[in-house]
Amino acid sequence: MPKYTLESPAIQYLSQRDKRLAKVIRMLGPLEYQVAPNGYAFLVSQIIGQMLSNQVADVMTQRLEKVCQGPIQLEIINQLTDDEVRQIGIARSKVGYIRNLSAAINDHTLDLDQLSQLDDQAVIQQLTQIKGIGTWSAKMYLIFALDRLNVLPHEDVAFLQGYAWAYKTTDTRAAAVQKSVASGGPTAR
Repeated sequence: MPKYTLESPAIQYLSQRDKRLAKVIRMLGPLEYQVAPNGYAFLVSQIIGQMLSNQVADVMTQRLEKVCQGPIQLEIINQLTDDEVRQIGIARSKVGYIRNLSAAINDHTLDLDQLSQLDDQAVIQQLTQIKGIGTWSAKMYLIFALDRLNVLPHEDVAFLQGYAWAYKTTDTRAAAVQKSVASGGPTAR
């Protein structure tokens, strides 16, 4: 499980580069997260969670895991009917998106094992070709399945709220966030 403390080289770099971010890092303390061991299950959970609260998404994902009798697996999802998946509360459109993902893997349009060999943009491009997986989901995959450290999820509402609070700004447009990060923090307004 990756753990980043105040002494970690990545944290040291960010703290030296951006004083406001350094303050937030000190407030939050060590950061731990678990890298998803199963890329397919991770993407299915991301599809399930679209436009839902984390709590509801977790319940739906747990229900699907129960149907799969363990981790979400492509082989089991392939055997389930759409109605069986929908019976646990997953919307028809999301069932379709899960089927799109499964089909891409089944027909070798998408090879999850090969994604780790690609750069971030190529991973995003590959994943977003699948209807139901957008840039946000692809970036979450980069962070939490491939453990990529240099990903800026400016599509993420929680990230933008934290950014606006930390930098005391209302300008959370992608271009403004990109510029801010590149310069070590937003310019004083």
